[in-house]
Amino acid sequence: MHRYLVPLLCLSAFAEERYPRKLRTFYSIDDVRVPAALRQGSAPLPAGDITSIVATPDGATWIGTPHGLIRFLASAPVADRRQYFAGLRYLPDDEVVNLLPDTSGRGVWALTRTGVSHLDLEPVTLEDKAAYFERRIRERHDRYGLVAPSHFREPGKPESNQLHPDDNDGLWTAMYAAAECFRYSVTGSAEALAFATKSIEAVLFLEQVTGRPGFPARSYIRKGDWRSPDGEWHFTADEKYEWKADTSSDDIVGHFFLFGIAYDLLPDAGLKKRIAVTATRIMDHILDHGLTLTDIDGKPTYWGRWDIEYFESKRGKGDAPLNALEILSFLKTAHHITGNARYSSEYKRLALEARYLEMAGRYAELTEELNYSDEELAMLPFYLLFRYEKDPRFLEGYRRALSQWWKNIQREKNPLWNYIYMTGEPPATALKKDAVWTLSRIPMDLIDWRVENSRRRDIALDQAVDRFRRPQSVALLPPDERPVMKWNGNPFRLDGGNGGGSEDDGTFYLLPYWMGRYHGFLPEAGK
Repeated sequence: MHRYLVPLLCLSAFAEERYPRKLRTFYSIDDVRVPAALRQGSAPLPAGDITSIVATPDGATWIGTPHGLIRFLASAPVADRRQYFAGLRYLPDDEVVNLLPDTSGRGVWALTRTGVSHLDLEPVTLEDKAAYFERRIRERHDRYGLVAPSHFREPGKPESNQLHPDDNDGLWTAMYAAAECFRYSVTGSAEALAFATKSIEAVLFLEQVTGRPGFPARSYIRKGDWRSPDGEWHFTADEKYEWKADTSSDDIVGHFFLFGIAYDLLPDAGLKKRIAVTATRIMDHILDHGLTLTDIDGKPTYWGRWDIEYFESKRGKGDAPLNALEILSFLKTAHHITGNARYSSEYKRLALEARYLEMAGRYAELTEELNYSDEELAMLPFYLLFRYEKDPRFLEGYRRALSQWWKNIQREKNPLWNYIYMTGEPPATALKKDAVWTLSRIPMDLIDWRVENSRRRDIALDQAVDRFRRPQSVALLPPDERPVMKWNGNPFRLDGGNGGGSEDDGTFYLLPYWMGRYHGFLPEAGK
């Protein structure tokens, strides 16, 4: 018997506090707990692909097919009216043989060719979901304070969890720690403060472990820990740790995003001082090495460049608007934290004399492909710039740049991007509703089950494939019907998953939830 929690429908308006989720429990067909009537099978239907139909007291109609299960509720909002359940996130297999309402009045028993799934709906608050993800991070996603995906030795079995280093441990951990900073600011929770501090310490250690001031590692392990053989690894002088080099701009974006938020929201003066010292070393390293992140071999890392020469190169031309935005955000945040006049002076020089502010607004002109990872690397710096910049001249430039990214982002209903956008532009009720809809539909089962939507008849395919040549939909699929992904993934992607071989940590829910609470975009718990 395996149980996983997944939200089902957002049946309520924005201000309501509870949203149905689903508890999925698998049984063998001959399990004595399975109702006998389910095993008897359904009467043959006249025609079509439908194998079974049942109605539940909550007004829903459940429809079984050889290719999954559908729940239809006419009174629900359009986006939630019809929901599709397939794959191991929901069913032992997709060939539904029979359905039977359960005694709760809100769920069903589904008999498939190879097993039985009991699907039960239960209303929970968004904060309940946040607490659930928090507990699960403690159980199988905390590696020395670094927070990253968990891999399973046996597919689909969390008890076989194995933690290992990730290329972007700095970015993922920074986003988690920032979520905990927001949580602490909202709730005053000692637990949130402790978790934030632990992960901040882990991020700070990424810069210390390399022995090269201002150069953070991608990740690190303790001697003897398991790691994959990929990438460039180095031992510390005492050989207690091994760390991964060729650090990316992704990680620097994460570091400064966390440094600004933690410096502003946490009470520990000693920790804030250490954040300021580390931010100084990283910023000085970048400035002293010609606006590059320079590895121990004395050469810039592949993705760690913010210099004019790179912007004018064939490879760097398309990155120029994003990277110009990043370096301006780093400098603005570093000056906010440290008060160092060098950063303020360099910020203004790059923005105006070197025309980086203008360059940041050329995304629509220079972009060569739609990269959802780049959207993440743009929106986090935008948040810091809107947080610290007060000069109308600069704000106008940043809003102009944001509007170009927003042309694609606005269709994603991404709660994190919506909330960041709302810090730079007047809040919009529609953006709040879209954010809550997505939060309510993020599955609590974040195991990377195989998901295949390309076979569905109800999905209009985009004529263009994505940057990896994969099919994608025109309309946005709900998060609990598409493959598990962080906010750097394509939400219009149809198929994906690794057969249950890994599990996401859930930070992509925690950060927008607590940021939304912090800014007042979400209702307070209990109201």
